[in-house]
Amino acid sequence: MSQPTATRKHTALPKARTLIEALPWLTRHHGKTVVVKFGGNAMVDDELKAAFAQDVVFLRHAGLRPVVVHGGGPQISAQLDRHGLVSEFKAGLRVTTDDAMDVVRMVLAGQVQRELVGLLNRHGPLAVGMTGEDAHLMSATKHFAEIDGEQVDIGRVGQITEIDTGAVRALLDDGRIPVVSSIARSADDGHVYNVNADTAAAALAVALGAETLMVLTDVEGLYADWPNSDEVISKLTASQLEKLLPELASGMVPKMEGCLYAVRHGVTTARVLDGRVPHSILLEVFTDEGIGTMVLPDGTAIGKDDRDSKGDRDGKGDRDGKDDRDGKGDQDGNGDKGEDQ
Repeated sequence: MSQPTATRKHTALPKARTLIEALPWLTRHHGKTVVVKFGGNAMVDDELKAAFAQDVVFLRHAGLRPVVVHGGGPQISAQLDRHGLVSEFKAGLRVTTDDAMDVVRMVLAGQVQRELVGLLNRHGPLAVGMTGEDAHLMSATKHFAEIDGEQVDIGRVGQITEIDTGAVRALLDDGRIPVVSSIARSADDGHVYNVNADTAAAALAVALGAETLMVLTDVEGLYADWPNSDEVISKLTASQLEKLLPELASGMVPKMEGCLYAVRHGVTTARVLDGRVPHSILLEVFTDEGIGTMVLPDGTAIGKDDRDSKGDRDGKGDRDGKDDRDGKGDQDGNGDKGEDQ
């Protein structure tokens, strides 16, 4: 009987190539802590929520130590409307009255967190929900917004002053996925404060000595020259980002300030990802192309043809030309403006 002269074509080979492509990144990130800020459209779209949960569980089973920090702007705004309370934003932050704070606390800890924990736990007994109040995880003091150089009172909005990572580290060591609501208690006046989730995620990433901070948003990243060009900045240093901050729309400022703070205090990379793309976390971490904008510490060499040694990252590709550098988008109350608080 004659032997076959050609190798049989296996239709599953592309899947093997995909797995092999992920191997260097699996090796690089194994055992590392990754803090993911969950927000934007991914919070209100059922398919995106399910994909996000799958991504986080994949990180856990791939040997990483993911921590999720979430806000809940769309849900908070909807609940405030039901209670006849007005949603108002100043400097990208939600003005939080005492009545609004009760709603914020209820929505974040009782609605958004519970749903997210449930989605993660469909894949096993992994996720544990907590707020910044639990085990003194986050302490805060009253935060004043700065508008045109003046301090403006925006109510029960807090600025983190201290983080105790003991409970989070214990959960990570036990193989769990902490899911943290961005609420903190004051150490001096006893009040509970609404904390911007981008700020909370960055502070927690620093305190944990995380490898990476990832911020999901409703834009593709930072644009190089909007509206003249839709080219996304693939990566930039902390100093380069600092120069861009005055140009950003208010809803994007807390995100990028969080990224800047993280990389200047020991976090290796901070990444802004388009949460409208299903499995954006896996695309960023485990593929050569990746997506979004990466912020690196000063002194990091940035070449044209590599992004953290991850192949060609020129920022081109699927872009719809919509961003939040035009003063719109994230500031309508449905996107990044307030979605994290």
